[in-house]
Amino acid sequence: MKRDMKQWLSQMLEAPVKKAMPVLSFPAVQLMDVSVRELISSSELQARGMELVAQRTDAAASVSLMDLSLEAECFGAQIRFFDDEVPTVVGSLITSLEEAEAMPVPQVGAGRTGIYIEAIRQAAERITDRPVLAGVIGPFSLAGRLMDVSEAMIYCYEDPDMVHTLLKKATEFLISYSKEYKQAGANGIVMAEPLAGLLSPALAEEFSGPYVKQIVDAVQDDSFLVIYHNCGGSTIQTIDSILASGAAAYHFGNAIDMAEMIPHIPPETIVMGNVDPAREFRNGTPESIRRATLELMERCCSHRNFVISSGCDIPPLSRWENIDAFFAAVAEFYQK
Repeated sequence: MKRDMKQWLSQMLEAPVKKAMPVLSFPAVQLMDVSVRELISSSELQARGMELVAQRTDAAASVSLMDLSLEAECFGAQIRFFDDEVPTVVGSLITSLEEAEAMPVPQVGAGRTGIYIEAIRQAAERITDRPVLAGVIGPFSLAGRLMDVSEAMIYCYEDPDMVHTLLKKATEFLISYSKEYKQAGANGIVMAEPLAGLLSPALAEEFSGPYVKQIVDAVQDDSFLVIYHNCGGSTIQTIDSILASGAAAYHFGNAIDMAEMIPHIPPETIVMGNVDPAREFRNGTPESIRRATLELMERCCSHRNFVISSGCDIPPLSRWENIDAFFAAVAEFYQK
């Protein structure tokens, strides 16, 4: 369903009571009694899972799976799959400039991307009371998975030409991929660029920011927005290059103090975060997540551009009683 997404953001900004927008999709496995392996392999299960989450929660938007192995798999990376955890990339695919130059840019639809695009097409037809957003990896985070995440920063110093070559190919693919989501009916993307959160300000400005901006410039318009997500610990130090991307809104992880971050964000720009997904959603209790949510909102909701969210993707086996307690705490805060 096509929407005026600038108007959606404006209404969110002006609303005295703001709906929460957690990155919530994988826990749908519990609602359907399926494994993560089954979920990531089926368009129907993904769309149904998003629909069930939308029916159960009053979230501001429906966000699809944040599967950061997906795009790397298209390029040929080896993936490890699990029944109850999100897939991960194993090892490295590229170790030299020559290999980077020889690597082809895959067609959108390769690997599992066709499944995920079809899932969004189905979800957009079923979920009409809120925007539907697709999950996409960021360019440096994708390039890092092709080089091996643990080696990515070293390559930035020792072989920057190889890194830039990979980034150009990753960006080309991500632009095409995002446009396919747009064509399928998505109202925007949540772009996860967590690996950039490990970079110094100078490296982030060189190896992440310009490529994120290319994607934003190529796909963002009034009906399709980019929400930039970074759960790294250095995001406050690199915020200038992050904001230079021009993304419509920003989402940060629990590695940072959200109350410290908000003053760095323009007051007319929505910023979201950052209840701990592991400690609270996955391993907490209804009472602990209630306390954490209320405390964060007390510290941040005086800023009208703040929207409460999870710090990152909520793990698949996070108990629904904790998720429900999060939404109940948001309602409790605003009832005051």
